[in-house]
Amino acid sequence: MLKHIAAGVLDIAYEESGPASGPPVILSHGFPYDVRAYDEAAVLLAASGRRVLVPYLRGYGPTRFLKPETPRSGEQAALAADLLAFMDALAIPKATLAGYDWGGRASCIVSALWPERVRGLITGNGYNVQNIPKSLEPASPEAEHRFWYQYYLHGERGRAGLTANRYEFCKLLWRLWSPNWRFDEATYARTASSFDNPDFVEVVVHSYRHRFKGLAPGDSAVAAIEKKLEAQPSIAVPAISIDGTGDGVTVTPTAAMASHPRFSGPFSHRLIPLVGHNLPQEAPREFADAILSLP
Repeated sequence: MLKHIAAGVLDIAYEESGPASGPPVILSHGFPYDVRAYDEAAVLLAASGRRVLVPYLRGYGPTRFLKPETPRSGEQAALAADLLAFMDALAIPKATLAGYDWGGRASCIVSALWPERVRGLITGNGYNVQNIPKSLEPASPEAEHRFWYQYYLHGERGRAGLTANRYEFCKLLWRLWSPNWRFDEATYARTASSFDNPDFVEVVVHSYRHRFKGLAPGDSAVAAIEKKLEAQPSIAVPAISIDGTGDGVTVTPTAAMASHPRFSGPFSHRLIPLVGHNLPQEAPREFADAILSLP
């Protein structure tokens, strides 16, 4: 059921299923995806008695900014602030957080900075809090070529390209990032409608510029959060990291294991053969099972 709630700087659209009295689970999507990524996993979780909440991130679908003057920031601190505000607006004192890509980043940050609000964490690709102070240090050539879309969006040609060709651009990313997933046009179209949000381009462009030091200023309203993230805080809540061996973004499926020191609490890592970047939509049973395995 689609609902709306005023939370922080947003009117957040979200889908809810399962018993209202069940343990809350918040599922956060990434770029370029939306809540449809969790359709099958949400059914499994709701059937297990969980209260399942799946919000559209800022810049996606029916979610809207409450004020025109609010910066259309896509930075990691803003995404985390949105998630925390969503919990506050729904009077949820503590929840299991699960996500991948942008949603995984927001879930990791809330888990690290507000652990008292988190029962457990499922994160795609491990500890994915951006280390912005070190963002200008080059990665391996294998990793760098996978980030072409980020560098494209650093310039105004990229902004114009995303504006004019968002449907085709994001569909290309789906194919590149999940080379073993044979999604059909109808499946993609159901999500692509979320990219027609009037703030989609600005939020996306800002996200991929801000994460590289000096390319875009942050929103002063979340500057204190960004400052804390410079220390790359550890995550103490029970956590499970998931990687797909067919992920076209990460260099190796074991990348999450290298970040194990950032998880100071109970931690485990799972690999899903052949699955790409869109973890919950490609492997809904495995994603839901990971959530259900948390204490």
